[in-house]
Amino acid sequence: MGILNATPDSFSGDGIASNEDALIARARAHIEDGADLLDVGGESSRPGSTPVSVEEELRRVTPIVQWLAANASMPFSIDTVKPAVAEAALRAGARIVNDVSGLADPGLAGVAADHGAYLVLMHNGWSLEARGIADQGDPIERVVREVERLAAFAERAGVGRDHLIADPGIGFGKTPDESLTLIARTAELRRRLAPLPILVGPSRKRFIGHVLDAPVDERSEGTLACVAVAAFEGAAIIRVHEVAPAVRASRLAWALRARRSAKDARE
Repeated sequence: MGILNATPDSFSGDGIASNEDALIARARAHIEDGADLLDVGGESSRPGSTPVSVEEELRRVTPIVQWLAANASMPFSIDTVKPAVAEAALRAGARIVNDVSGLADPGLAGVAADHGAYLVLMHNGWSLEARGIADQGDPIERVVREVERLAAFAERAGVGRDHLIADPGIGFGKTPDESLTLIARTAELRRRLAPLPILVGPSRKRFIGHVLDAPVDERSEGTLACVAVAAFEGAAIIRVHEVAPAVRASRLAWALRARRSAKDARE
C-alpha cells in the first residue's frame, strides 16, 4: 500500500499540499514501483498536528481521488476520520476507508456499509486514552480486544465481516517496545483475528528511530526490516512511503515463508 499524503505537515516529511501535479507524479511512481493499493490522506495523524475542517480536507484530497478513479486500475483507500470525507471519496471511486482513529466517529462504519466498502479497524491507543478507556497489559491482548470490539460494532452497522481489515496501530499510542512486539508477533495477531486480514504500517515511524538512533529521513533500512518480518509473518497489507524496495523485501519474505510452510506440511 503506497502512501499519498496530501498534507503540508506529514511526520515523515513527504506531504504534498496544494500540488496536484506532484501528487499525480507520486501516484504514478507508486504504481510503476509495484504498489497493489494506494492510500490517500489529507490530514496528518501525527501527535500535535492541527486538525483541519471537512472542507479543507476535501480540497486537498479531491483532485488526486478523482485522478485515481479515472486512471488507476488498482483499488485505493481514503485515509480519514471524517464520515463526510469518506462519503465523498467513496462516491468518487475509493474502495476502502482507512480510519486511524478506531471509529472515534462511529458514523464511518455506516458510510462504509452504505457503499459496500472495506473498513480498516485500528487499535489507536491515543483515541482510547482520550475516551477514558482502560488499555493496559500485553499489546497483543489489547489489540485483539479492541479490534474485536470494533468489528462487532461495524458488523452491527452493516459492514460484512469479509470487508473488515485489522490494523494493530503501530506507533499510535504505543511505546517503541510495544510497536516492536506487535510486528514481531504478527503471525499471532493474524491467527487471533482471523479471518480479518492484517494491515501493518511501520514506515519511518518513531520506534525505528528509537532502535537505530536515526532521524525520520534515515529510517529506510529499519522500515524494510519491519516490512520483511511483517510479510514473513503473514501481514496481508503493508503501508509504506517507499514502494519499490518494500515490494522486493516482501517478495523475498513471501518466498521464504512458502519454504517454511512447505516444510511444516511435510512434517
